This record gives sequence, structure tokens and C-alpha cells, in this order.
Amino acid sequence: MKKLYSLLFVGLFFCYSCDSKEEVGYYFSDSERDTLLTNVITYISENARFATDSTKFQSKYRAEYVSRLPLFHFVHLSKDTAGNFIYLISRPVAGRKDLRRGVVGKFTLKEGSLLPENFEEVVNTPHFTEELVVERGSFLFKELVKKGNLTEYLAMKHYVEWPDKYLVYDKKKKTWVSTGVL
Repeated sequence: MKKLYSLLFVGLFFCYSCDSKEEVGYYFSDSERDTLLTNVITYISENARFATDSTKFQSKYRAEYVSRLPLFHFVHLSKDTAGNFIYLISRPVAGRKDLRRGVVGKFTLKEGSLLPENFEEVVNTPHFTEELVVERGSFLFKELVKKGNLTEYLAMKHYVEWPDKYLVYDKKKKTWVSTGVL
């Protein structure tokens, strides 16, 4: 009986000490996570000072994106069998220290590197407290993992701020663009 309890304890300890398949630590070390997150920040954050959408990936702006690292974090990250990563990131809201925004999207990695390819922001949440970003963003993240799209949830304005009738994500430009609707 003692042996059974010992095995059960070790098994439970092992399960609790492992990262979930929805956590970045399951896929990457801490230093790899920071590098990947910095690369993602280059896509989802405001451009570095003096950078444009076409120059923001130049190495001279890297230090500014690295300096933003403490302001962003992966809430969830999952990888499917085809190598597609789906993410939920909590990011700051410009000019507000009390509010955050959730960004749910997907990307692949350039082979042998931590450089995102096929990067896409699928939805951005409205401005929320961190608790609501995690709660509502996690729902959207899990639905994107399960269904591959969030089309049926886009009208839920208490979950999704963008895309909307004014802004859509341009996969080629890797940024949100105006639809032209006023």
C-alpha cells in the first residue's frame, strides 16, 4: 500500500511540476520564450521610435522592443500537429497602467529559429483588467485551438474589439488596417 501511495505522490508531483501544453514553458526555455516574445512584440506593439512598418524588423530597433518585454506576457501558447502556434498574449494599453488588451492569433516558426512566419493577429480584446483579459482571452484562445477560427464570436463586442467594421488585420502588411468605413 505504501508503494502505491508513493507512486501516486510521485505521479501527482510530476504532473504538477510539468508545464501544460497551453503554456509557453512546455515548448520553450525561459530565454527562448523571451526571444520569441520579443519577436512577437515587434509585430503586435507600436513601431519603435523612427521605425515604419517596413523597417521595424531592422536590428537597430531591436533594443527598443527588448525594453518592452516586461510589459507583455504569454498567457497561453499551443502548438498543433502541423507546427502552427496559437497564442494569447496580454499587452499594455497605451497611456493606461490599469488596463490590458488580449491578443489572440497564430504563427509558424521559420525552421531552426524563433522567428515567426505566417504571423496573424486573429482578434484583439477590448481594454480590460488583467483578470478579464485572461478570462475572456482564454475562452477565445481555446475556441481558436478547437475550431481554427473565431468567426462566430466576432460580434461579441464584450470579447472582441477588432476586427470590426472599421479595422481588419492585413496578413501581408502584418498590421491592422482601416476598412474605409466611416
